[in-house]
Amino acid sequence: MNPKLKSALRRSAIVFGGLVILTVLFYAVENWRGKRAWENYKHEWEAKGERFDWQSVVPPRVPDDQNFALTPIVYPSYGQILTRDGKTIPLEKRDTNFVNRLGMDVYFDVPCNLQPSNEFGSWAKGTKTGLIIWQQYYRSVANSTNGIVVSPDPQTPAADVLLALSKYDSAIVELREAAKLPYSRFPVNYNTDCPAAILLPHLVEIKRCARLLSLRISAELQNGQSEKALDDVKLSLRLIDSIRNEPFIISHLVRLAIFQITMNPIYEGLAEHRWSDAQLAALEAELQKIDFLTDWQTSMHGERTWSIALVDWLRRSKKDYWCFIRNDVFGFGKPETIVLTYGPSGWLEQNKIHFCNYFTNFNGTIDFNNRTMQPAAALKSDLALNGERCCETSYNPYDYLGKYLLPTLGASVKKSAYSQSSLNLARTAVAMERYRLAHGEYSETLAALAPQFIAQVPHDVIGGQPLKYRRTADGRFVLYSIGWNEKDDGGVVVFKKYSSTAVDIEIGDWVWQYPAK
Repeated sequence: MNPKLKSALRRSAIVFGGLVILTVLFYAVENWRGKRAWENYKHEWEAKGERFDWQSVVPPRVPDDQNFALTPIVYPSYGQILTRDGKTIPLEKRDTNFVNRLGMDVYFDVPCNLQPSNEFGSWAKGTKTGLIIWQQYYRSVANSTNGIVVSPDPQTPAADVLLALSKYDSAIVELREAAKLPYSRFPVNYNTDCPAAILLPHLVEIKRCARLLSLRISAELQNGQSEKALDDVKLSLRLIDSIRNEPFIISHLVRLAIFQITMNPIYEGLAEHRWSDAQLAALEAELQKIDFLTDWQTSMHGERTWSIALVDWLRRSKKDYWCFIRNDVFGFGKPETIVLTYGPSGWLEQNKIHFCNYFTNFNGTIDFNNRTMQPAAALKSDLALNGERCCETSYNPYDYLGKYLLPTLGASVKKSAYSQSSLNLARTAVAMERYRLAHGEYSETLAALAPQFIAQVPHDVIGGQPLKYRRTADGRFVLYSIGWNEKDDGGVVVFKKYSSTAVDIEIGDWVWQYPAK
């Protein structure tokens, strides 16, 4: 062999061997640093009472015969996908004739292009459900195939809507009986190897059922059936409670959405003086049980441990992780992510620390002692999580996954504050209606409501000051929170820039105000 070539190959081998040794040392050091950092972090916070293992947030099992989620009426909401013990049913083995009795659709599976628009009311916008729109819709699309029942001649809008929805009466009666059971734990497979594979098919169907109940309540109130309306309100609130113990932010967000759906007919009944004092007292008793701030904290703890469990799975399953990235589920597939995939496992351990820090920062945006939310602190935490990702200026392998796996944390804070504020406004409005029934007019001040009509008037979640209140010239009132911008805008509702129907909860006030007479 040529001496020069032989010398060159020897040098190349030495350089290559040196690079291999340096790479091995680099991986060993980074793995040791990451593991040590996570163990120290975990030890420090566990000494403060925190738990980071996934099983610590899994809801305990409950007796099958006392479980709302396993009743014959609720089981179909997930039964085509999951068995009663949470096992996934393979796609090829799913029953194509499966009947989901909980998925009660107000549109009766009519094509979207025939469905009405602006048909539901909104307490936030001060509008009522358009029962005439629903009446016209049901009468125009009714046929033997979709099962919509209509009378030969038009009745009142409320009567026609209730007749159309009567198809679901027996299912709702059965659901009401199931709701009397003391526990609810859906058979979620919390022990699946990959946390991202956990299925929650029941969430969509529960929300769909709540939408039906909302329309029923509006029609029952208009039809003079306030006691039936109250029963349906209680049932809808039970649906919210049925998934309260699930340790996922998505479950919490669905609960918030169902609550807003339920709020609208409650608002309509108050605006039109449909509730009796006894019914209002019963309604207050149900509403005061709800605590969205504490529930948000519980879901955040669950989401944190879910994120840690997911990172542990990614570390164990590098091959599966690559498939996970290639599917581009969370916007992955970038070179930086590939580097993280095949980089030291210690980098994944460092990501777990950043996960926890994000959750800690967001948790600090709520003062649980004073029951208040701090929007400025929430914005700061959201910028720390998403700001760099939005700008795409740099990537830190120690803090990469959080920007893709946790983008909804900021939204969950805002929506929780909004729903808790909505709850406080509704409870105050209920007490105000009780005062009106007793005195013939609304009170001059909020302080006059307690303790006779409400034990304690809720304060504004934003800032902790009393809710803003004034009576209006038409004998009604304006009640509001200063909202997410922490500014008193005088009770003005602001709509999103490119929509005349969607309320922008980031600016303007959160207002409870009845339509003008």
